[in-house]
Amino acid sequence: MTADAIRTITVIGAGTMGHGIAHVAAVTGARVHLYDALAGAAAAGVAKVGKNLAKGVELGKVSAADRDAALARIVAHDDLTAACDGTDCVIEAVPEKLELKREIFAAVDKAAPAHALLATNTSSLPVAQIAASVANPARMVGMHFFNPVHVMKLVEVVRHAGSDPAQVALAVALSERFGKTPIVVADSPGFASSRLGLVIGLEAMRMVEQGVASAADIDTAMKLGYGHPMGPLELTDLVGLDVRLGIAEYLTGAIGAGFTPPQILRDKVAAGKLGKKSGEGFYQWSADGKRL
Repeated sequence: MTADAIRTITVIGAGTMGHGIAHVAAVTGARVHLYDALAGAAAAGVAKVGKNLAKGVELGKVSAADRDAALARIVAHDDLTAACDGTDCVIEAVPEKLELKREIFAAVDKAAPAHALLATNTSSLPVAQIAASVANPARMVGMHFFNPVHVMKLVEVVRHAGSDPAQVALAVALSERFGKTPIVVADSPGFASSRLGLVIGLEAMRMVEQGVASAADIDTAMKLGYGHPMGPLELTDLVGLDVRLGIAEYLTGAIGAGFTPPQILRDKVAAGKLGKKSGEGFYQWSADGKRL
């Protein structure tokens, strides 16, 4: 199967990453089945895609006709079997919990056609362990997208030891069809981007904790001194402090103490200060997602 032959794509999880993946898939002409186990979540995800496409129309990047056509290709589902019916590709984008992902793919394996490419959007968990939940692990790869999906250009395609090279190549070609630049990485803890990005982010948090500089000044240093488009603390707010804490805890066990979460991160998560999605993290955020 070629990337152009992928006509129907099932996206599992309609949250921040899931609705973004549905967005790019629909814009490039695929029929999209957007599934979420939470009642009403898939419909809310479609509405978020519509909001982002409307912004694209406002900015002159998307025509009204293309917006309407893309939205018409997305169908919200609350039944996993129906969402997987006749699909050519399943991309999972649920929270970073290994057992949850394994349970989902065990169900997907029974519901999706045998030819379908299976991909997990995990940012750090072992793809091989997720793939072990299906009868044919060779057809699973990682496809790690970045937030916001419709803007960010990178996709990490993760090959585990048992991945079929043809499926890896298919995931690379599909990423390119989505308008992304794929890189291929081995199934190692944190892959490339999460491992490197988290080191910088955690050190930036420690610097705030130690009073070295303010969050804004640390971010400015990385933007103006190193050419980063966004500072590590603003990026943490965008990704979610709870998400970064989970990845840090996993990498601490998998790699070593260098990824130990600083106390400031634990305290903020415990207080519900999760970043942009909660209105406060290392920065304050308005209800419409603007940094204050």
